[in-house]
Amino acid sequence: MQNNKKRMFADFAFTAEKFIREHKVLLIAFIVFFASVSVLNFVDTSTSETVESFRIEDFEEGAIADRNIYARTTLEPDIANPVSIQEGERIIHKGFKITAEEYSKLKKLAEAPSYIDYRAFADIELFLLLVFAFYFFLFTPVLLKRTVEMTELILQGVLLVFIYACTVFGGKVHFFSSVYTLPILIPSSFCVFLIAILYGQTSAVYFSIISAMITYAAAKFQIVPCLFTLASGIAASRIVRKIEKRTDMVFSSLLLCVLNMVFMSVLKIIFNDNFSDAIFSLLGVALNGFIAGILALGFITPLESMLNTASVFRLMDLSNTNTPLLSNLMITASGTYQHSMMVAQLAENACRQIGANALLARVASYYHDIGKMDHSDYFTENQKGENPHDELNPSLSLTIIRTHVKLSVEKATEQHLPEAVIKIISEHHGNSVIKWFYEKAKKDDPNVREEDYSYYGDLPSTRESGVVMLADTVEAACKSLDKPSVSRLDSFIQMLIDKKVNEDRQLDNCPLTFKDLKKIKDSFVQILAGYYHSRVKYPGQKEEEEKEKEAEEKKNE
Repeated sequence: MQNNKKRMFADFAFTAEKFIREHKVLLIAFIVFFASVSVLNFVDTSTSETVESFRIEDFEEGAIADRNIYARTTLEPDIANPVSIQEGERIIHKGFKITAEEYSKLKKLAEAPSYIDYRAFADIELFLLLVFAFYFFLFTPVLLKRTVEMTELILQGVLLVFIYACTVFGGKVHFFSSVYTLPILIPSSFCVFLIAILYGQTSAVYFSIISAMITYAAAKFQIVPCLFTLASGIAASRIVRKIEKRTDMVFSSLLLCVLNMVFMSVLKIIFNDNFSDAIFSLLGVALNGFIAGILALGFITPLESMLNTASVFRLMDLSNTNTPLLSNLMITASGTYQHSMMVAQLAENACRQIGANALLARVASYYHDIGKMDHSDYFTENQKGENPHDELNPSLSLTIIRTHVKLSVEKATEQHLPEAVIKIISEHHGNSVIKWFYEKAKKDDPNVREEDYSYYGDLPSTRESGVVMLADTVEAACKSLDKPSVSRLDSFIQMLIDKKVNEDRQLDNCPLTFKDLKKIKDSFVQILAGYYHSRVKYPGQKEEEEKEKEAEEKKNE
């Protein structure tokens, strides 16, 4: 029995250690953010007029007390409130009317700077602990479908603390103390706009949920600000889902203006509030929505550069094929440039079919082979006749071919491309074997190992990276296919995908499903079938091609 307990404890310790090691970044962020919000909670509690976590407005002179309240500190009489309080004194008696003296003592206790309502502080702390535990759960790779970056966690933490601070201190201003005017000061929509544009809709929706729960705690558990924050945040994340230009943010801001007024009107109706102050609350939340979009537009440019994120605006800028890097690629390695354009078309369409980030896949495809510019003649697509590898040792050829991935990553880093793009570039060949040179080397040395003729890259870790790898393989291989009919393309592409999945094991770390692979294959077939069958032979072109072919054969003889 004792050995079983020791074994169980050892297993638990091992599991806990593994969990902490795998999620240490998220745990560190969790602790730092929780500590920051706890400080704000303490400041809020120490400056709030509450007694035993109840606001002074919850008590009324002459009303029957429904609880006993004891003083936890001694307070001497002063000019503002001349009554005295002794530590341990029962201020009000449950079941008895609250007298004028007792109410004065309650008021004195609530207003005293030396009195801190630790019960109210503890209540909010426990709720915040649950919120951040839920936050930790939402942003794990299982639910987020990707590994959250440290920079993203830092930005989210700063924004959550900002939302909590604005809600806490905004509620202390008399004009915004109402639950229907407090949302005017809550910057949740602005923060959600930033998260949605920088990190995508899924992160923005999860952030909206957490920010609503944070607002609920900061607003002393009043439901209206929480519901408004949740509705406005989710609306903001949805509005910017398909924007492509920076000017679209203006229209997004105007739409959020209207939606915010609708949300506030619905909440007033649900909770039977009169519309006497509706003009202030409705116009206020409308202004909140508009300013949120305009401010987000101003903050996006420095943030996307500082955090090096693949925001939609930055990817749209990089998708311009007239950038200096792509223009140089077109001049120095025209074959590679054409190959990259075709891979981009295949990857973008496939990602759109499976619901992945099509724009990211397109941009990464444009730049995935930029390292070939330095030795363009050594790559098949750029050769026009002689093959330099015929005169080289297989190991030297291998070095040149394998190095293009490293050079591509270096050039992408020099150009300060987004980390997501660089990651796809580094993974687009995985650790696959360079078969042609491996077989050539094996003729000279039967003991040569496959590992020595493999790429050094990591396996694709995202759906977009996996799609780009498949698109790169398919585009290059299908060029060698004779008479590429739809049926031949279908079977050939299926064979290439099966080889990557089953034989080469290149997609083991990639979250692509078999259903995704089926859609990807169909997408590739559709585009390549159209590409190969769209070229019409013009009058005289066939005869001209036959003459050139005969001349080439005679030359070879």
